[in-house]
Amino acid sequence: MSFLNLFTDFKEHIRTKVVAMLKPESGLDSIDACRYKFETPPDEKMGHLAFAGFPLAKILKKAPPAVAAELAEKWGPSPYFKRIEAKGPYLNFFLDPGYLAQALMDRCVKSEQYGNNDQGKNQTLMVEFSSPNTNKPLHLGHARNNLIGSVLSEILKCNGYRLVKANLVNDRGVHICKSMLAYRKWGQGETPESTGEKGDKLVGKYYVLYDKKEKEDPSLIEEVRQMLRHWETGDRETIDLWKLLNGWVLDGFKETYRRMNVAFDKYYFESQTYKGGRQLVLAALEKGICQREENGAVSIDLETETLGRKILLRGDGTSMYITQDINTTVTKFADFDLDGSFFVVGNEQDNHFQALFKILSKFGYQWADRCEHISYGMINLPEGKMKSRQGTVVDLDDLMDEMKALALEEIKARNEDDAAAEETREPVAEAIGQAAINFFILRTNSVRDMTFNPRESLSFDGATGPYLQYTHARICSLHRNAETDYDQLSFGEYDWNSDETRLLVALARYPDTIFSAARDRNPAIVCSYIYDLCRSFNKFYYEHPILRAGDESTVQARLALTHAIRGVLRKTLRILGITPLVKM
Repeated sequence: MSFLNLFTDFKEHIRTKVVAMLKPESGLDSIDACRYKFETPPDEKMGHLAFAGFPLAKILKKAPPAVAAELAEKWGPSPYFKRIEAKGPYLNFFLDPGYLAQALMDRCVKSEQYGNNDQGKNQTLMVEFSSPNTNKPLHLGHARNNLIGSVLSEILKCNGYRLVKANLVNDRGVHICKSMLAYRKWGQGETPESTGEKGDKLVGKYYVLYDKKEKEDPSLIEEVRQMLRHWETGDRETIDLWKLLNGWVLDGFKETYRRMNVAFDKYYFESQTYKGGRQLVLAALEKGICQREENGAVSIDLETETLGRKILLRGDGTSMYITQDINTTVTKFADFDLDGSFFVVGNEQDNHFQALFKILSKFGYQWADRCEHISYGMINLPEGKMKSRQGTVVDLDDLMDEMKALALEEIKARNEDDAAAEETREPVAEAIGQAAINFFILRTNSVRDMTFNPRESLSFDGATGPYLQYTHARICSLHRNAETDYDQLSFGEYDWNSDETRLLVALARYPDTIFSAARDRNPAIVCSYIYDLCRSFNKFYYEHPILRAGDESTVQARLALTHAIRGVLRKTLRILGITPLVKM
């Protein structure tokens, strides 16, 4: 499959032509990419693509402005560029809008592949994300994790990779037993059916209750530890209770995932993977990779990596958390023959993953350097941080319900007299609420801490999900009113104005956006691009008539342009997990 990236093609054309023009005086006979520096001019009046003369100045023994001037003089006519100008040390290229239109229109409208590339062809990546504990419902922090993992997976697919989306469920340990003990003592046989509560919320209620009870009676922690020992020895009553509560929680999780449009290809459970790490560590001990401590614990020396000495097995032989991760990671690569594995986990675990990858490398796994921690910052509300044990977390289901309710208020206010819209308001409000959450979270570079503001995220103006949906709906309304066959639109030799050219250039930059977002592991790049495209379109919409443009050639050209914008917008919204609404 041939993928279109015009800016890549333009750069390659420029490199080739520069070699041909300078070869006689410089001996330059090959394209060494490091000698060719391209930039995007800060102002489109300076061009759409700039070639810097600095890298070639030393070879030619000329000042960079002289290099740029010489190239401009020699260049001659081009089918790709409307004009070429030397400005100081830069050679500035102004793209020909006619060429862009012919190359782009059908691709943007008719192909869901536009923007894609084959960078990851024949490579399989795993993206592990969500990783919840089965003692409480998903919360706002999981929203950021789920969105980064899910959207990054979609972006990587657009770059040609085969993706395995994995969820490692933390379903064992002291924290799980706290909910179990509280339910056994004070649950009185409650079930999701008898209470009408989602299973994860019901179990989470007992996690909060345990924290309250432990403050009154600190000895409860000994009962929790005993329960964990019973679980590890396979005590039937304990295992049955664990299966019952875990089943309720997992059913609740799946309902929340469906609502978020998040899905997984593979589930891993700590209850199934925690033991194998012990054997791997003991094998490394025999090889001298690990050392035995005086108290019987097994450690590994990571001092040269500035990570200190890590304990991998306690003195009683039990595993550490990192020991479980060693085994789980080995299992992943064995299951799928991966070319890489990404771990989407908050930045409080930065040190943990640095150590994990170094340990795997020391254990002899050559694929260890293909593991990557996708670190992200914390997400808070304007009121401050969230705490699970105190019950002050923002439940994700509750947040989605609140966002839907706020969206419904806005819809009713905007469509008071539209009785026909009544039956569609609920699903539209749900879609708008989800869009508000998704875009507000994703638009911030994931490495930064952020504050989620529900009402700000729902604005129909500015950098929000509803604004993008509104733009898509506006274009759909325009097309309904046009009542035209888009396969028959013709723009031929139309003379594109500067605002139309700006939109064509933006469409041409889309493949670079998809590539950059994958390279930098940063969905915010896609968010920034699509917001800028929508803002440019809406400015154009207000300043230039489309259906009432006057002559038919202008109407057809502008309809074709808006149709292309809609194609890119629709695809991008789907990547971001946002429903492209046709009416609002």
